[in-house]
Amino acid sequence: MRPDHDLRRKVIRQWMLLPRSQRRTRAQAEEFAAKILAANTFGPGHNEPRLRVMGWLSSRMAKG
Repeated sequence: MRPDHDLRRKVIRQWMLLPRSQRRTRAQAEEFAAKILAANTFGPGHNEPRLRVMGWLSSRMAKG
């Protein structure tokens, strides 16, 4: 299992708990990702942790 698997699950769970209106846009995802990055550390080998978190969230942004 990848070392960031538990963090990924935690982040997605927190994201999905937000009301749909607060997880609709990329700007909202960016703001959420910034909070996640401030509260968590990523191990070595993560050159772009912001992009990693955004990848986790991108398919889960509310549709229409």
